[in-house]
Amino acid sequence: MAQELIISISGMRGIVGQNLTPQIAVEFGSAFGTFLKNDAPGNDKLTVCIGRDSRPSGQELASAVIQGLCSVGIDVVDLGLVTTPCVGIMLRHLKCNGGIVVTASHNPLEYNGIKLLLDNGIAPPKASAEKIKKIFLDKKFTTVDSADLGNSTPDDRACDVHIDKVMTIIDSGAIAAKKFKVVLDSVNGAGGPITKKFLELLGCQVLCLNSEPTGLFAHTPEPTRENLTGLCDRIKTADTDIGFALDPDADRLAIIDESGNYIGEEYSLALAAKYIFSTKTGSAAANLSTSRMIDDIAEKAGSSVIRTPVGEANVAEAMLKNDCVIGGEGNGGVIDLRVGPVRDGLVAMALVLQLMTDTGKSLSALVAEIGGYYVHKSKVNADKAQADAIIEKAKQIFKNAKINTADGCRFDFDDGWLHLRTSNTEPVMRLILETKNKQAARGYIDTITELCEGILE
Repeated sequence: MAQELIISISGMRGIVGQNLTPQIAVEFGSAFGTFLKNDAPGNDKLTVCIGRDSRPSGQELASAVIQGLCSVGIDVVDLGLVTTPCVGIMLRHLKCNGGIVVTASHNPLEYNGIKLLLDNGIAPPKASAEKIKKIFLDKKFTTVDSADLGNSTPDDRACDVHIDKVMTIIDSGAIAAKKFKVVLDSVNGAGGPITKKFLELLGCQVLCLNSEPTGLFAHTPEPTRENLTGLCDRIKTADTDIGFALDPDADRLAIIDESGNYIGEEYSLALAAKYIFSTKTGSAAANLSTSRMIDDIAEKAGSSVIRTPVGEANVAEAMLKNDCVIGGEGNGGVIDLRVGPVRDGLVAMALVLQLMTDTGKSLSALVAEIGGYYVHKSKVNADKAQADAIIEKAKQIFKNAKINTADGCRFDFDDGWLHLRTSNTEPVMRLILETKNKQAARGYIDTITELCEGILE
């Protein structure tokens, strides 16, 4: 059965040639441009910057989106092949009215997507996202005459602007003096060139794997343990201080220690927060699916963590509202408002390397200090109706748990927590479980597995 095109607050995501075509991209660009004009009536001509990750379908779809924007009178700054954080940073640097990233993030090659950003660099809130979706579905675009069409101009400065911003939040000289040896796996995504340049500017000796931005992913692109065995094996045979793995649009980072052990995505935010709280005071923000490691770190610093529904925009909004000093998500996304309200792989790398520099400790030693929990993440193919049925059944089974329904359903137990939610980007239900140890997790995993089998059979 063909999958439906997904339209959410994250934008649009689908399978290229099946439910995501150039014509769809033209119309979605027209819808976003129309929304911006409706939201700012009487202003001078508006401008949107656009970038794309390395997927082979990206150039065609980006051109289609540009066509749609120009058709409603929006000027476009074309950043070319860049990371998602680059677009978020450049749209504010150029004072654009919005931004678009043609990316499907960690999804497999057959997917692509169109991610929307407002002038603050954050995805539209739910009410605005619904307006854009309605304009798109109703096809009520404010097209203009030939004389008023938008123009598209290229701008190749995004990577340099991004690197310069990140350099302002660290002591690059001190890091460079350490001469860290780094193995970098960019999965042939957009992050390869900029990240190699950034690390070399920090004095690192960089061994690059899958660095060419071809979009032909060398392995399954999500930076999880099972997908990074090649990187871990390479580190085991090299004299290395740390390994970094990016997703295709470089807004998520997973970390491997000096012995080739997968530390994972959850530790990206935990390590970044450990450094930030050693130098600054203030609160943190994280979503409901993020490890309680950040709560432990914040508590030791006399601080606290604001919890939000899953989604970069939700965390960023909470950070801006509460002037948080650090934030992010347990999928390896780290946000530092000094650079911008976007998940940023370069920011995560910078803060971790600064922590290693300041403490003089190895990555494995820092991880041991933080401690940790047993984390299980999985997903099952389920549409929204099936996922809702699973969640409702889980509420009956775990009726004695503390329940939070702000985003799907989170169950808090004495020995851990479980979060079930539908994905905003693909037709699956995600399961995130954290307990004190693996033994405690086994019972919850078996219960949910049996429950899913009963509903999805």
